[in-house]
Amino acid sequence: MKARELYGYKQTRADGTIVEMVIRQLPQGGAQQSHRLKYRLFYGRKGERIVGYDNERGKGDHRHIRGLEMPYRFVSVERLIEDFKVDVRNAGGSI
Repeated sequence: MKARELYGYKQTRADGTIVEMVIRQLPQGGAQQSHRLKYRLFYGRKGERIVGYDNERGKGDHRHIRGLEMPYRFVSVERLIEDFKVDVRNAGGSI
């Protein structure tokens, strides 16, 4: 069974910034995951990540803010999107 897309959004803005949010439900969770989701949220420009959230294999849930990587506590899809939007606004962007 393939991953099922729950949420997909991508926009390239006039100022050159890109907002992309992809959230997929996996057929089964990994050993280190408390949920069955794979996600990637990105705000930045081509070649420059300003804010990013993902749960890459081996690292688990985490976020990137202007080059710093830190753990992220996943609660829900809605909270993930809201936290991402807050971090984008705090970095000077808008969603």
